[in-house]
Amino acid sequence: MKTPTLENECVKLSPITLDNYHHLISIAQEKNLIYFSPSDISTPEKLETYIEVALDGFQKKTVIPFIIYDKLKQTYAGSTRFGLINWENKVLHIGWTWIGHEFQGSGLNTHMKFLMLQYAFEILEFEKVEFRIDDRNQKSRKAVEKLGATLEGILRKDTLMNAGYRRNTCCYGILKEEWPNIKSTVFKSL
Repeated sequence: MKTPTLENECVKLSPITLDNYHHLISIAQEKNLIYFSPSDISTPEKLETYIEVALDGFQKKTVIPFIIYDKLKQTYAGSTRFGLINWENKVLHIGWTWIGHEFQGSGLNTHMKFLMLQYAFEILEFEKVEFRIDDRNQKSRKAVEKLGATLEGILRKDTLMNAGYRRNTCCYGILKEEWPNIKSTVFKSL
């Protein structure tokens, strides 16, 4: 399996590797960047481990990880991935997304999600894309809802966080048959 490069005039998602992740070290150290994630990327060593786990998932064909390049600002912005890929049932998750504070609210995330949804539905021909979000993370929940995803349920205390807290996880989904309408309405201005 080869990681695709997904891009438009605003963003380029390309394979993240142990040769290019160093572009993200300073961003990964930004305060509270992934507060709602069970992962820790706060040091170069922890970020490297995070990337190694993603690359291991890629070798197992359950993850497709990307490094995000903001083409308008001409700099690296963060990371995202397809994960928990179920090839038999044609369902995958979009997540593990983090972009530096200066990129948040810039429209970059919308462009990324469009490219990823388009690839999942139109190239991979998957039946469903899911998003899993900490129920306390209102910013991410609202962003996914703006993309047209439906809240399907909340898994109570299902994920152990770094400080020992057990989070509730909101499960959102977009079905393949919903994609054409979402593409023509939510993403019409892209």
